[in-house]
Amino acid sequence: MDRGFPDTQTVEAAIALAVRAPSLHNSQPWRWRVGDRSVHLYADRTRLLPETDPQGRDLLLSCGAALHHLRTGFAALGWRAQVHRLPNPADPDHLAAVELHRHDASEQDIELAAAIPRRRSDRRRHSSWPVPDEDVQLMARRAAAEGTFLSTSDGSARYHLWRAIVTAARHHEHDPAYRAELAEWSGRHAAPDGVPSANTPAPDPKPGALPGRRFADPRLAQPADADGEADETVLLVLGTTSDDRMSQLRAGEATSAVLLTATALGLATCPLSEPLEVADTREILRTRVTGGSYPQLVLRVGWAPINADPLPATPRRDLAEVLAPLDRPVRR
Repeated sequence: MDRGFPDTQTVEAAIALAVRAPSLHNSQPWRWRVGDRSVHLYADRTRLLPETDPQGRDLLLSCGAALHHLRTGFAALGWRAQVHRLPNPADPDHLAAVELHRHDASEQDIELAAAIPRRRSDRRRHSSWPVPDEDVQLMARRAAAEGTFLSTSDGSARYHLWRAIVTAARHHEHDPAYRAELAEWSGRHAAPDGVPSANTPAPDPKPGALPGRRFADPRLAQPADADGEADETVLLVLGTTSDDRMSQLRAGEATSAVLLTATALGLATCPLSEPLEVADTREILRTRVTGGSYPQLVLRVGWAPINADPLPATPRRDLAEVLAPLDRPVRR
C-alpha cells in the first residue's frame, strides 16, 4: 500500500483489536472490507439474534463498539481515523467508511488500545470498595465525546433501574423462544463464538443480588472473599437524545470508550442489555431514569474482589472469516 495508507500488517493488527469488541452473546455481527484507501464496516445480519434483538438495536451497538475499537487501535498505531457513518443510504448494512491519516499516538491512545485485550465482561460479584466519583466522571466525559450521555443511577432512579432489570429477567424466564436462543448461544467450550461456560457464573443466590441471564452450563465460580460483603456495584445508563440508527451506532462507540476507560482504571465491567430488550422495561428506564432520553445500555462497574481469578479471553472467529477485500461481495 502507498505511504498515505497503512500497510497490510497494520490494517490487520487494527482489525484484530476491533474484533475484540463486546457483542450480544459474543455473536460478533460484523464484517470488514479493505479497499485501496479505506476500511469499511458492514453489519452481518446472519448473526442477528431474532428472539433477543428482533429490531437489531443490539447488533448496531455491537458494531459501534467494534468501530470504536478500530479507531482506538489505529490511533495507537499512528493513524487517525476519519469516520463516515452510514455512508450509503442504498445499503443500510454499510455502517462506516474509514479514511486514515497519519498522526502521533498520544498517551491516551496507547492506554486505551492496551486495555482492549484485557477487557472482559465480568459477571461476578464486585467487592465492597466504592468506585471513585472522578472515575465515573472521566467515563462520562468519554461517553459525551462520542455524542452520548452517561448517567449514574441514585435514589429513586436506581430503584426503578433495579426493578426494570428484575422485571425483564422475569419476562424472559417465561419466554420459551428466548430461553432456547440463549441456550443455543451459551454453554460453549471450544467454539469461536457464543458465551463460554468458563466466563459465566450461575445466578447469584445471595439475597438482593442483581439477577443475571441464565446461561447454559455456567462454570465460573464466585470469588470466595465476596461472600458476605456489600457489593459496591455502580450502575451507569448510557443514553442518547434520539433513537435512530445513527444514535445506536454512536452509543456502541461510546460503550467501547467507557469500557476501555474503566479497564484502564483497573475496574471490572459488564454490559447489561436485558432490561432494554423488553419494550415495557425500556420505557420505564426512559421515563423514570433518563428523563425522556433513550436508554441504550446499562453498564455494571465495580472493583473485582482481591482474590478473583483472572477471566479467560472470550474466543473470537478467525480474522479470515470477517475480513476481505472491498471488491468481494458482503454475505447477507
